Amino acid sequence: MPAVEALLDRAFGADRHGRTAYLLRHGTTAIPGLCFVAERQGEVLGSLQCWPVEVRDDQGASPLVLLGPVGVEPSHQGEGIGKALMRAALDAADRIDAPPLLLIGDEPYYGRFGFHAAPTQGWDLPGPFERHRLLVRMRAGDRLPRTGSVGPRQTATA
Repeated sequence: MPAVEALLDRAFGADRHGRTAYLLRHGTTAIPGLCFVAERQGEVLGSLQCWPVEVRDDQGASPLVLLGPVGVEPSHQGEGIGKALMRAALDAADRIDAPPLLLIGDEPYYGRFGFHAAPTQGWDLPGPFERHRLLVRMRAGDRLPRTGSVGPRQTATA
């Protein structure tokens, strides 16, 4: 959707495609039931997308859902749009019993949604990243490897 792409350029810069998060989802398709757009009077004010990824170790691959980018029109940041998009995505993920959710972000902000860095500290990504910003949201019963490499999962299902 061109309006979402333009919003993401304004929110994150036109060079955003070179970031590690984009490498993680390279070649995948966003998960339709886990992508949301916030609009007001026909204007796109925010967007949240989710992508199929996995963490691989010597035992195989464990599916994950990469949450992001969460973009909000810069002139509307601080209005709760990002929080509303997060709640919508988390509720939808829980309804479909999606795999654990992964994102690159700040734990002080995303911790309120159940994301933590501790489970990901042995994971590697296909580009530069700050280890303390690799966050995962797990539910009771979720099991993930302590070490492994995160990359694209070649299926569009959650």
